[in-house]
Order: sequence, then C-alpha cells, then structure tokens
Amino acid sequence: MSAPFSIQCFTCAKCKRLFNASAEQNAMVINNSTGAVVCQGCAEPGNTSSLAPYLQMIQEATMAIPKHVPVKPRDLEAQTSQTTRQNQQEKSIRIYETMTQLNIMDRILYDAQRQGRIAFYMTNSGEEGNHVGSAAALEDQDLIYGQYREVGVLMWRGFPVDQFMHQCYGNSKDLGKGKQMPIHYGSQEHNFVMISSPLSTQMPQAVGSAYAFKRQPNNSRVVCVYFGDGGASEGDAHAAFNFAATLDCPIIFFCRNNGYAISTPTTEQYGGDGIAGQGPGYGLHTIRVDGNDLFAVYNATRRARKLALSNKPVLIEAMTYRLGHHSTSDDSTTYRSADEVQKWGSGDHPIERFKAYLMEKGWWTEQREQEWALQVRERVLTAFAASEKIQRAPYHEMFEGVYDKLPAPLRRQRQELDDHLAEFGTHYPLDRHLKKY
Repeated sequence: MSAPFSIQCFTCAKCKRLFNASAEQNAMVINNSTGAVVCQGCAEPGNTSSLAPYLQMIQEATMAIPKHVPVKPRDLEAQTSQTTRQNQQEKSIRIYETMTQLNIMDRILYDAQRQGRIAFYMTNSGEEGNHVGSAAALEDQDLIYGQYREVGVLMWRGFPVDQFMHQCYGNSKDLGKGKQMPIHYGSQEHNFVMISSPLSTQMPQAVGSAYAFKRQPNNSRVVCVYFGDGGASEGDAHAAFNFAATLDCPIIFFCRNNGYAISTPTTEQYGGDGIAGQGPGYGLHTIRVDGNDLFAVYNATRRARKLALSNKPVLIEAMTYRLGHHSTSDDSTTYRSADEVQKWGSGDHPIERFKAYLMEKGWWTEQREQEWALQVRERVLTAFAASEKIQRAPYHEMFEGVYDKLPAPLRRQRQELDDHLAEFGTHYPLDRHLKKY
C-alpha cells in the first residue's frame, strides 16, 4: 500500500497568501457564497462556515452534512515510519505533473476538435484535483468505473499518451478499435472499465462488481465509481445506492459536483443538501470535501477505501467547478457569465493551489514549470501527429467483438455491406481503413 502524505499549508482564495494550516490562528473557513477556502482575516462575518477539526464521515441519517470537510495536518493519517520526506516529495511532484499534463493535453485536443481533426472532445479543466487526488489514494488493483470526465484517474495509472490519441482518433491501434466516440477510454490493464455514454449506467454495474469482489475470499479490492451531480438524478444512481447499502458492498461512490449538468445548474438539479444529503438516507457513510483541495480529496478517499474494504459503502461529494464547456458541442456562455468562470479559474484552481504548496516546500520552481510544460507539449504533439497518420481498423471490425462465433444475421449484414461497397466503394474513404480481414 502506498504511503500517505499530508498537507502543510493552504492558500487563501481572497488574499492569495499561503498559510501554515497547523497553526490554530490560521484555521480555514468556507465562504458560504462562493464555496472558497479563506483565512480567518478574510472571512466575512455571518457568511462563513467553520471547518470541523477532523476528517468526519457522516453515518447517521439524523446528522447534518457539513459544508466542507477540513484538512488539518494533525488530523490526517499519521505518516508511517517508512514514509520519508523524499518519497512524499516524489509523490507530490508526480501528482502535480499528472494534473498539468492533463491540462496541456486537454488544450491540444480541444483545439484539434475545433480544427476538425477529431470529432468530439471534453475537457477536464478545473477538476484535475478530484481526479488525481482520488486516484492517488486508491490502489492500482481497485476497479474504476468512470462517467466520462475522469481522464486524470487513467493518466495517474499510467495509461500512455499515445493511447489517448489513438482513442480520440479511433484508429486501428485504439484498444476499442475505433468503435467508441472520442474520450470513451477503457483499459483492462489499468482496471478502468470502458466509458459508456448513457448517464449513470455505470453505477449499478459498479455495485455488481463490488458485490463480486465481496464474495471472493480475502478480498483486497474496492470499486470506485465516478458520476456527476446531474448523473445523481438518474434512477440508476438511486438503485445503485440502495443495492450497495443493503448488500454491504466494498464500493466508493465519487460524485464530482462541478456546478452544472451541461446547462442545468445545481440550483435546479436538487432541492435538498446536495448529493451528500442523500447518502445517510440510504445508509451510506458520507463525506463532502472541497474538490479543488487535492489533499482533502486524497485523505477522504483513503479513509473511504478503508471503510469500503470492511464492506461499508461510502459516498464522497467533491465540490468543484467545471471551467470549460461541457463538451465541444456545448457553448456555456449561453447559461453562465464569463465573470463567474474567471472567478473560479483565477481564485480556486486546483493546479494553482497545489503549485503554491510545492513552491512553498521548495519542491518546484518556475524554471522547472516551463521546462515541464515544453516537454509535455512536445510529447503530446508527437503522439498526436503519429496517431493522425494511422489507418482505421478494417470496416469488418464493426461486426466483431461481441460474439465468439459470428451469428448468421451478422454474417448476412456483413455480406450486404461488402456487396454495397463493391458497387459504390468509390464514394467512401476506404483508403483510410486497413484492408478487410
């Protein structure tokens, strides 16, 4: 099991100063209007919520869900004797490099879609902290079910950059053989179930996997299923919560509450106390965290994993903000202001907050930042250019991969396609495909 590590400081969203969170006078509070973490000096009287002094899971249905969960060093998991400053530094840097690599790849692929080079894309900007923070707290053997905006989880686990490119291009080297639309990643090697477009269908499936794990002797795996605030309104979400609770499954429900379900704001999504408010009613251990605070996410997920391993399902609600459009098919300027996006992007970005921590520790410099950004950009562009030149799978591939032996109806359809292309093939870009089997 990887060694835990803890936060030493936090950045005030208002004055931008860095504070030692272990000092009592520097206790963090939450601005109720914006959800931002601020210091005591910048707190507005009557408009803040104090952070509880320890990492607290809510279990009883009668207890209120706290606004956010605090992260103070003395209350985090104590470092073991094997944990050294060196491996804590290495892990912190790897986390930061994963978040920044994701951000750079997002910008390149978003621009590529706008140029017509790939069909579709969804960025992860503003949510990198909950991706990588949770992924770093899990074990690689744990099974992941994503919704679609969890690329950082797969990147943390070592999914190659060139495979991200192959998938978005849908070429013959894509693990899915080009049968999925872009950003629908999956990897058996990395214990990441392939993304499917329908909202929340992954949730009851994840519970089924968790129940299967539970039935195995000496089980050491949990399932973590990600979903959004909009996905929580689907019937599948509620069925999954109830199945997990009644069957005592080793599962973590991780909700990315980013403020919007495409264009629907959370104010129109639910009338109660967010998604975390639903957990105790189903009998789920529940916690709400600042999703832009990587350490809060990391420590909550580590605690959740311990509970899940004892067959106690957990719901985590990570409060964050989607800085980009929902997808390249969306124009978010029609339903939210540029000032709102700018406020979140400049004052509460998870990458900037974690960078401030690394800089304070002396583990990162501006020169290293520039060198790393150039290195990543070159890596992504090289993989992008190579992937663009790779042909797509043979068109017969569309009939494969479901049945061990192709049934008669599909064989008939395949022959009809061959006959059609024999007559009208010049009207199709068949040169982009490998020859049929």
